Formats: sequence, structure tokens, C-alpha cells
Amino acid sequence: LAEATLGGAAPSPRALSPCPRPAAPSASSWVAGGHGPASTALVGRDPKKVLEPRSDILLLFQLQPEQLDCGAAHLQHPLSVLQPLKATPVFRAPGLSSVAVATVSNYTVVFLGTVSGRLLKINLNESMQVVSRRVVTVAYGEPVHHVMQFDPADPGYLYLMTSHQMARVKVAACAVHTTCGDCVGAADAYCGWCALETRCTLQQDCANSDQRHFWTSASEGPGRCPAMTVLPAEIDVYQEYPGMILQISGSLPSLSGMEMACDYGNNIHTVARVPGPAFGHQIAYCNLLPRDQFPPFPPHQDHVIVEMSVRVNGRSIVRANFTVYNCSRVGQVYPRTACTSCLSAQWRCFWCSQQHACVSNQSRCEASPNPTSPQDCPQILPSPLAPMPTGSSRSIPVHLANVAFQVGGALECSFGPEEIFEAIWVNESTVHCNQVVLHTTQKSQMFPLSLQLKGQPARFLDSPDPMTVEVYNCAMGSPDCSQCLGREDLGHLCVWTDSCRLRGPLQPLPGTCPAPEIRAIEPLSGPLDGGTLLTIRGRNLGRRLSDVAHGVWIGSVACEPLADRYTVSEEIVCATGPAPGTFSDVVTVNASKEGRSRERFSYVLPLVQFLEPDKGPKAGGTRITIHGSDLHVGSELQVLVNDTEPCTELVRTDTSIACTMPEGALPAPVPVCVRFERRGCVHSNLTFQYMQNPVITPSPCRISPISVSRSLCLLKLNHLSPLLRICLSIPNLGPGLPYQLCKVLNSTLITCPSPGALSNASAPVDFFINGRAYADEVAVAEELLEPEEARRGGRFRLDYLPDPQFSTAKREKWIKHHPGEPLTLVIHKEQDSLGLESHEYRIKIGQVACDIQIVSDRVIHCSVNESLGTAEGQLPITIQVGNFNQTIATLQLGGSETAIIVSIVICSVLLLLSVVALFVFCTKSRRAERYWQKTLLQMEEMESQIREEIRKGFAELSQGIPFLEYKHFVTRTFFPKCSSLYEERYVLPSQTLNSQGSSPVQETHPLLGEWKIPESCRPHMEEGISLFSSLLNNKHFLIVFVHALEQQKDFAVRDRSGSGRGPGPAGGRTARPGLAWPDPRLGQFETVGEPFFLLLCAIKQQINKGSIDAITGKARYTLNEEWLLRENIEAKPRNLNVSFQGCGMDSLSVRAMDTDTLTQVKEKILEAFCKNVPYSQWPRAEDVDLEWFASSTQSYVLRDLDDTSVVEDGRKKLNTLAHYKIPEGASLAMSLTDKKDTTLGRVKDLDTEKYFHLVLPTDELAEPKKSHRQSHRKKVLPEIYLTRLLSTKGTLQKFLDDLFKAILSIREDKPPLAVKYFFDFLEEQAEKRGISDPDTLHIWKTNSLPLRFWVNILKNPQFVFDIDKTDHIDACLSVIAQAFIDACSISDLQLGKDSPTNKLLYAKEIPEYRKIVQRYYQQIHDMTPLSEQEMNAHLAEESRKYQNEFNTNVAMAEIYKYAKRYRTQIMTALEANPTARRTQLQHKFEQVVALMEDNIYECYSEA
Repeated sequence: LAEATLGGAAPSPRALSPCPRPAAPSASSWVAGGHGPASTALVGRDPKKVLEPRSDILLLFQLQPEQLDCGAAHLQHPLSVLQPLKATPVFRAPGLSSVAVATVSNYTVVFLGTVSGRLLKINLNESMQVVSRRVVTVAYGEPVHHVMQFDPADPGYLYLMTSHQMARVKVAACAVHTTCGDCVGAADAYCGWCALETRCTLQQDCANSDQRHFWTSASEGPGRCPAMTVLPAEIDVYQEYPGMILQISGSLPSLSGMEMACDYGNNIHTVARVPGPAFGHQIAYCNLLPRDQFPPFPPHQDHVIVEMSVRVNGRSIVRANFTVYNCSRVGQVYPRTACTSCLSAQWRCFWCSQQHACVSNQSRCEASPNPTSPQDCPQILPSPLAPMPTGSSRSIPVHLANVAFQVGGALECSFGPEEIFEAIWVNESTVHCNQVVLHTTQKSQMFPLSLQLKGQPARFLDSPDPMTVEVYNCAMGSPDCSQCLGREDLGHLCVWTDSCRLRGPLQPLPGTCPAPEIRAIEPLSGPLDGGTLLTIRGRNLGRRLSDVAHGVWIGSVACEPLADRYTVSEEIVCATGPAPGTFSDVVTVNASKEGRSRERFSYVLPLVQFLEPDKGPKAGGTRITIHGSDLHVGSELQVLVNDTEPCTELVRTDTSIACTMPEGALPAPVPVCVRFERRGCVHSNLTFQYMQNPVITPSPCRISPISVSRSLCLLKLNHLSPLLRICLSIPNLGPGLPYQLCKVLNSTLITCPSPGALSNASAPVDFFINGRAYADEVAVAEELLEPEEARRGGRFRLDYLPDPQFSTAKREKWIKHHPGEPLTLVIHKEQDSLGLESHEYRIKIGQVACDIQIVSDRVIHCSVNESLGTAEGQLPITIQVGNFNQTIATLQLGGSETAIIVSIVICSVLLLLSVVALFVFCTKSRRAERYWQKTLLQMEEMESQIREEIRKGFAELSQGIPFLEYKHFVTRTFFPKCSSLYEERYVLPSQTLNSQGSSPVQETHPLLGEWKIPESCRPHMEEGISLFSSLLNNKHFLIVFVHALEQQKDFAVRDRSGSGRGPGPAGGRTARPGLAWPDPRLGQFETVGEPFFLLLCAIKQQINKGSIDAITGKARYTLNEEWLLRENIEAKPRNLNVSFQGCGMDSLSVRAMDTDTLTQVKEKILEAFCKNVPYSQWPRAEDVDLEWFASSTQSYVLRDLDDTSVVEDGRKKLNTLAHYKIPEGASLAMSLTDKKDTTLGRVKDLDTEKYFHLVLPTDELAEPKKSHRQSHRKKVLPEIYLTRLLSTKGTLQKFLDDLFKAILSIREDKPPLAVKYFFDFLEEQAEKRGISDPDTLHIWKTNSLPLRFWVNILKNPQFVFDIDKTDHIDACLSVIAQAFIDACSISDLQLGKDSPTNKLLYAKEIPEYRKIVQRYYQQIHDMTPLSEQEMNAHLAEESRKYQNEFNTNVAMAEIYKYAKRYRTQIMTALEANPTARRTQLQHKFEQVVALMEDNIYECYSEA
């Protein structure tokens, strides 16, 4: 049971069925039927009349009571005819098969079924005239049965039957109409406009439709649709309005008492009301929307249109527009015609001359004569102006009108935003734009001229007709003489002298130009009748048209130039004249001089012979070819059909013309004319036969699988040429091509492949014949369809069903077959509705076709007669239907049992190997897990052991941590050069211990002793030093002095320390002791000093746990990748019993590694014996001898190099404990040597080309030549040893955390006053300079304290401890310092696999360290502010502690060295400083130099 909707109609009929009881036909609706495919239905006025199918006579009959049985009204012979009547039919159509009639309102609605499967709906008015007609296709090709019945339960539906289906058709579709005009204008008796619901509905679907004005029917007409008028329709934006009056007309019920509102869009509503009942039309009142909610004015517009609607019960029932205008915007929208536009506006606007403004209230204008019409406005009267050359000066007159009240006013001439010139009044109606100079880089440019009020750029005098000034540039756009001189006609005064230039006032008039130069002509041939448009291109082809008007010739035939196609000097287009016969000649152009073309133009005679094909459908689109000779000539070709319609898409060659035929009016022969140059037809009797368009009728095969390209059988009913191009298209379906080309089998049959689809669907099919959409002409001619509805897509639909599914008989995937035996396949097909035929199947076994023998709905039988090759062994069985392929099984040929057995064996072996591999993997995994756990335990034991040893050693430090005194800290940081010389001379050389183990008295640092200078130099130098000290206490001199030093390129960082200037934000290096060191943070055992010293001890202990290369310094355990020993050196510990008479102890057990050199062993023994003695008092390893007592009678002196040393690859290897084969618990004695061996020097300074310890340099350089011993050494990737960095880091982590926390914490009993004072100073400076970025302040603080002080201390522990800082410890401290720097930074670390290990090592801990830094800064910020007096008192107290420890004269003398070195630069800086000149600081500095420069270096060097 199918449902359909009759397009554009929604019925409400009441149909009376003749069954089940006898009854007379109803007065409101009735049903009748016709018979046969040629029956004609005639509809008359009387509903009691039944139409005789084969007659135009309307019969009046009366049924007797006994004849009122069911069906009597449908007999084919008249019953009891009393009086025949004749009537004129109101509608005639062939092929009608059934009729149903209903009366609705004042309309009669007739439904007519046709033999072609369509249902027509006709609306008749009271005069029985057809007012509308609709059609719907129910089932094309299936006649509608003569019985049609309205649905008794819902008369909006009509039941009808065709040959194969029953349909329930909705007799009207009102919802397609969205407006009242469309709904009522459709003239559908069933549809009307429901006013309060604002939709097109059936009457019964509209609430209260039985009351007046709720529902508007089609009989009332569109004039009764609701409408509204707004008063006032135009609203001034600045005027107050109490409200708006709405005049509502049309068919609407009374709105009085209903909930109403005015809707302005954007969710803006105001209250609306109706005062009383309506008579004819209704009046409503509405509040205007608030002014601040007016919509914005569009750009370049002085008004905005507001749409409003009246909402009743939440629905907008009627709409109208009104305008909001603003007179003051006129001057902004039309600045150059402000007055004229103001007085011409459609609103009531006034022009105020004095204010130069447009207003809506005339009272706002000042008392002055104001224009009242556009003609009275002050305005410019345009006058023609001669062009002016670029860059020249000219006064331009401008004539004015209606400017009496503005005479003498200040005006300016405007030629654009940047081109403003003075305007001078000449008289009451004329001004001069004085000395106007305009420039252009174009050939010619138009500048608009306007007059504006001076000083008011946006206020112009009106220019109703714009006035322009042309400015030209002779140098642009004129590449040849003719173009240059031809500009004279435009008023451009140019002259040609090698190039186009401006003609001077004394230059003569221009002369002649060179002869024309013809570069190309096109076309090269034309017909004898002439008319060919010949294009000539070149140079100097005349200055103007008159120069060449009669000067173009082809031999002796003239060519007439066309004025509208002439381009000065460059191009001439002329029409050729007729020629007496065929010939060929050059083209000449004569413009005072003659020019000739290199190419020749030919006159030829084109001939036309025949065309093919000579017939085609009158729908057009047939592609014809006209054959002949010389058909390529001329500039224009036309092929006309029947002397009127052009044949389009022309493509021509020398011998043929191809074009597409237009649509023909009738099936008849028509002449075809070939015309050249719009002259007469080329003589030939060409005729094309238009034939009736083909009628395409679909065959029953209208079902296609989704993936199958199935051929659809289609019939052509008239005999046409097989050259027809027929295409099939299924819109919006399938991924394939949009068009499928059909194959013409013969004159009556074509086949078209169906495109693939994506899913199950039913799709309409469109046909195209010769590229034109196929239409059902019969239906159009019979007036059943409108022309746009005649596309035949609706008459034929293609149903896509799921693809067919196939399987073998037993659904097996493998079929065994022995070669040589017959093969028959039985294939099962799932049941479907595709109706596939036997010729549509293709079955293949490999590449061999299987012959199909039996095909049924469920089973397919096929057999293979030829032998199948056994080369492959396995062949796929594939079924193909169109584009659909399915492999259902694999055929396994005989002889493959061995292959199967081999396959089984291989699979079994692979399975066994997999089980073994899995078992091995699990075993290895468990072993690796146990090894990992063991490694973790070893690391924890190692860390615990090191901690225990460090704490044990720390507890043994009865004299405390070996801090350097503060005075040594000062000498090493502020006077590094003196300290280096002092240490090199007195501290670092080998010391000889006396018998009591004490060292001799050392020399004193120069800063800590007397100023040793000759007495003869002392008076002058002390006076000079005193004066220099006073200068340094002068703030201005100190600033100039420091800046002058820092500007010198050879002033190094080390010099900054010596001169007392550091890079810190406080400005001086001398601020550092006040910042940190005098503060007890590092001077107390329990704060920073203890964790720092513990960390140093832990680093040393960890390094000594493994092997250390004595020459390269690389060790097994380290934090620095560059100092990592990337070799797996086997080292075993040795506990040695050592006796030594020194440092207060006699004998100890010392732990060493068997890979240690003898110097390394000595250092470990010295460290064990002297651990409670400062390092500066230790003897050096070079000062002691180590002797091994192998037995009671044998002893050996152990040295790094001796006669027993091993040589490898030409290098001597340093001796180790393993070399001497010293056993565990061996007894050794160490004593001070009497004769120091200085032949080798320091071990780490040995030449690596001669000596090595653990690793040969060739191992690291990977040289190809290696010794026999090296070639057997096990080599691995060096990166594998990077894990040792993590092992060392894990051991030291606790000590590092303790150190960072000690540095970045505050003790309540001893707060860092200096740090607080300085951080407050930085915050104050940031506030003064308006810097609010917290990151900037963080950077300042970090650069001042952590990076300037703590990083230096962390990298140089020898500044505060009397210890030995080896190169390897320095490398580890660099990594720790880098972690401290990253912790104080605020930038995110961008780390990757290529990042350095010193950053990667502590990347995980950096975020936590950053939190500690932030907390430390916040704690200092929260401290009580420190006053300047408190800070001075604190510094004075710290200074008193060391008041008499330093010799200030020595310090001043050191600083004076820099003053002497850069004397000239300092003097220049002092003279350039105004304050220094005013206080005569340069003279005081000269006095210092005069007192010291003659004596200091001589005396100081003597000292």
C-alpha cells in the first residue's frame, strides 16, 4: 500500500461510494469511470450526470427503483433516457481512465486517473473554468483503475489502484506554501491561510476555522491576506514619539483582548494594544522601541529600515516596515553634495548655511539666509579645463553660484587628500585655485576638483556635476612617435625626440614620424566577397584615424579601417573590400609614409560539398560535420539553420566545419546555410532532416545491485541513426561518473549500464539525448504536464538492492580436485529480488571460464572442460556480476599432499621454537629482574657506606671544618693577581716538614702586611694614595672612573675584581662581603658550611670508589660526562697497612684500588694521615717516598715509572699496585724524601704521546691500528657507561638537597640583613621605573645573589675551605652549579635527546628547587624592612671585626695601577662630565698622578 501526495493540493472531499446500499449520487461528490486506453472524460455542470466514455453528448437519465442496485450506474448502456442534452466539455484529455469529483467551498475539484499511471487534479471555479491544475505520477505505465474512493475516515486522502499496486494519495499539500500570498494564490480549493497560526492548512486543521476571518480560502483571493501600515512611516532619530499607530487590514479576527506585542527582532518587544472591536480594519497602538536600541545606520546611508511584526499569542501574524532617518548623516554620506542631497532627501530636512549642516528642525539654524531648494545651494558650476602637464604650475578658475553670503570666506581647492591649494576670490562668482601643481606617473590621470572650507576638510561646497582636471605625463604610455604626437588630439602638448617629452614653449610644432612598421596581420585569407575584419598590428600606424582612413590596401583592393577598433599607432582593424578574383598580395599602410607587411593576404573561394549526419531529433544536440574546401578563411563564420537559428560550438579546419544543431520546431527538413563575414550563403543545397524525438520506454529490468553495473533494457520507438548519443544519469547517487553512456544496439533498442551506489535506495533516472535533457513531448502536448515537469525522470526509477551473495554447496572454502578429472561446480545463491539472468553471470577458476549450464533462483551449475594447470596448485573461484566480484572458495589441485605435510611440519617446528623462545625470554626476564633488584641493593649499600664513611670522617674532625679566614677570602677574590703570585711563590711549592711535622714560617700576603716600599718614596706615595682614596670616596669621580674602565676592551673580568668593580647590580664587587660572607650563613658550622663541606667530601669519596686515569683525569664515577671513563676497567680494592711519621699519627690502614698509580696511592695515604690538618700544611706527593716490604729481607721503593714499566704501542704505562702485585694487607712505609725527583713533574702534565695510565688515546679515537692486546679487548658502545652518572647522582642527591636547602633558607635568630636591604633596594628601583613584571624583579634578584655570589662559591670551594680542589672535583661542581642556575631561572627548560647531560641530569629535580627559590625570595620579602641607619650600623659592626687586618695603602696602590694604565681615557671622561669639571676632579686626579707616576713603579718593583 503506497502513499503519495498530490503536489500543491490538500483536499477535503466527501466521496459517496455506490456500495454497499443503493443510493443516489451525492450532491457534493461523486465518482465515475471510463474504459479503455482511448476513453475521454468530459466534465459538465450537473453532478447527477454520468459521462459516456465514447461520446461528446451529455445524457440526462433517471434510474428506476428496481435499478438502484449496486453497480447499476456503471452500465455501458443508457438507462431510461428521457431527454438527451448536449454540453461543451470544460476539459479534454486522451487516455483518461477514472474520475472522482468533490465540491469544496465555491470550487469543484476533479481528480482524473490516466492510463499512463498519473493522477490529475483540476480546480474549477463557479463558471466551470480551470483555475489550477496539478499532476502526480502514481505508477508510470500502469493504468489507474476506474474505481477511485475517498478515504471515509479522512477525506483528505484518495484511494486508487493500478495494475500492480494500491495507492493512498493525499489530495492536497498545503504545507509547501509558506506565505499567505502563495497559499491563496495557488487557487487550491482545499488550501487556505490560517491567520493566527500563520500557516497554509486545510480548513479543518485550522483552529476556529468555522468562525469568520480565522481562515482565508482561495476564493477570497490574495487581497484578503493580512497586511499592516505603520504611522508614522518615517521617524526622525532625534524626535520623541509617544507611540506608533498600526492600521491592520485583511482577513483577521478581532484582536481586542488578545495578548499582543510589537516585535522588532533581536528579542526586542514592546506592548501593543487594540482599543476596541474592528469594523473593516483594525487600529492598534504600539510603543516605539527605545532610542538606544535603534539598529545602527549602515555605512554610506542616512537611514535604516526597521522591520516589525505584531505577535499574537507568541506568533508573528503580520509584518511591516518603517524608516528611521537622520538628517545630520547626509553631510557624512554625501560630503561633496551635502546641501543638495539634504534638500533633495525624501525626509523633511533643512540646510543650515552658517553651520554647514543638515538638520531635521529648522529652528536649530542660525539667523542667516538658508536655501530652501537644491537649486539655491552654493555650488560649483563646472567648466571645461585644458589638460595640464605633470609638475607644471597653473591657476585654475572655478565659477560658483549662490555664494553671495560666502564671498570673501576662506576656501581651499582640494584635488585629493594630499593635494590642497589656496583659493583666491576674483569676484562674487569666481575663485582661482592658485599655483596648482599636480603630479602623475600615469599616461593620464583625472583629479577631482572640490572647494572646501579652509581648516574644515570634511566640508565642501556642493558639486552636483563633478569637476575634474586632467593631468598628463608625456613620458608615460607613448613608446613610439605616432603615439606621442597623436596625443595632440587629446590636448597633450608632447613632442618626440628619441622619446616622448613635454613640448617647450619655444619648441617648433612636431614634424612627421617614421614610416609605419607592420609586424603581423590576421587572418591571412578571406573570401572574394570581402567583409573580412583584417587586424594589422605594428608601430607608427598613424597618429589618428584620419591619417590611415584611406591608406590601407591589399594590393589594389582597399581595406576600410573601423573607427571603433582603431588603436593609435598600434593596431588597425579594417574591413576588406570585394576582389574580382583569387590573388595574394602584401598589406600596405600609408600614413604620410608607406609601410608594407612581410606576410601576404590571400583572397580565396570557399566551397561547401555535403554534411553528415543529415538527420537527427528535433530536440537538437546533433553534432554535424560540413565538408568542403577553404573553410578556414575569413574572420567570422556562421552556420544558420532555417536562415534563423545558429549552429553552435563551431570548430573548423581547412576542409570541415563541426557544430551542434539547435532545437527544431517541427519534424521536417530545414536548409543549412554557411556564411562568411555575414555575406550571402555559400552556394550549396545543404539540408538537415529534423525527426520526431524518440520515446524511451523502460523494460521490466529496473532493479540493480549496489555494486553491479547492470545493463538496463530500454526501447526506442522511432527509427533513428545509431549515431545518437544517449546518456543515463542518476542524480546524487553513487560514487561513479555522473553520466553513463548508453549503447545503441539497433534502431529500436538501447542498453544503459547502471552506476554503482553506496546504499540501498530508489532513485529517479534522467536521460540525455545528444546532451539535451529528454522530455516527454506527448505529455506536454496533451497539457498533462507543464514543460518544466516533463522530464522523464519521474516515469522511471531504479531500485538498488543489496549485492547478490554466493557460496559453494557445502559452504566450504577449499575444494580439492585431481587434474584430468571433470570438474562441475554447484554454487548456491542467496534469495533476492534482482531477477538476474544467466548471461549476466561470469564464473572463473583462476583465469579459466566455467561454462554455466543451469541457472535457477537458488542454484547455479557450471563445468570446466579443459584441463587446469598445476603450476600454482591453488586457484580462486570467482563469480562476477557486472562490476561485482566475489571469491567464494579456493580450488586445490591434486599432488599438493606433500606441500600440506611440509606446511604442517614447518608450522609444528615454528610452534616449538616459539615455545622455547618464550621460555628463554621468561627466564631472562626473571634473571634481569633479580639483577636489577641486586643492583638497587648494591647502590643503596654504596650510598649508605659512603654516608657512613663521610659522617665517620666528619666526626673525626675534632678541629672542625677547615675554613679559610676571612682575610684569605678577601685576598683571593678581590686581589686575584696578587694572590696567584703569592700562592705560586710561597704556598704551592713543595714544603719540607721538620722533624716535628710542622712547616716553616710562610711569607705574608702583601695585603695583610706592611707596605714594603723604600723610605725615600714613602712621603710622596702616601700623600698620593691618600689623595687618590679621597677621590674614590667622591661619588662622581667613582662613577666616571668605573665607567671609563669598563669601556676599555682589554679590561678583563679578572681586572674587575682587582679594581674593586664587579658586574653585580649593586655596582661594586666590594658589596659582596656585606651581602653574604660577613653574614654568619657560611661562617657557622651548622648552616651552609657543614652541608657544603659534606658534599665535597662525598664527591671525593665517590670518585675514589672507582678507577681514575692519572693522566686524563677521567674517572669511573663522576657527574660530568666529559670526565667519564668510558671503559670497563676491572679494579679491586686493596687495604694497605701504612706507617708514616707525620701529621700526628704513626700507622693506619689505607684503602686503595689496584689500578691506582703510586702517586694516587700516596695522595690517599696523605689524606688519611692529614685529614685533621689544613691542606695548605700537607706535604706533597712528590715530597714523600713509598716503600713496600715484600718480606723481612726484601723491600722495594714504589714509583710511577721505573725500569719495570710496561710499554704498549710506544707508550710507557704508569706503574700501579697491580703492576707491583702488592697483595691485600701489605705493609708499606712512607717517609719524607731527601732528594726530590723532578724529572717527571706532575703526572697529569705528562705527554700523552709517551705515557698512559688506564686508557690509550687510540681507544678513544678508534684508530684502526691496535696492538694485539687491544684487538682482544672487549669493546662496547661508550654511551652505555652514561648510567654511571645516574649512579653517582643518586649517591650525592641527599647531600646536594641539604646544601640547596641550607643556602635557600632563613634562620630566625640570624636573618640575612644585607640581603633584605639589597632586595628592598631592587624593589624600590623597579617601582620608581614603573616595572611591574614580577619576572624582571626575579631576574634582578637572581643575578645579584645566587648567580653573582653563590655560583662563584659553589665552583670555587677553595675560597672558603683550605682543601685541595682537583680538576675532577671542579668538573662535578660545574654540573652542580648549572643545576643551581637552572633552579634560579624562570624560563622553561626545553630538553630533548640532544640536550647536554649536565642539564638532563637534574631536570627532574629542577621544578622542586624552583619552588624553594621562590619561597626563599618570598620569605625575604616578608621580613621587616631594614632602615638605612640599621644597615649602616650592621656594616659598621662587620667592618670593625676586620678593622686592622688589611693594609689599605696596598689596596689603593693596586687600584691605582688601573688609573695609571687608562690615564688618558679617565681624563677624557672627567673633562666630558659637567659635574667633574665644576668640582675640578680632573685637576685633583692630575695631582695624584704627579705625586705617584715618577716613583711608584720603580719603588714598588724594588719592594
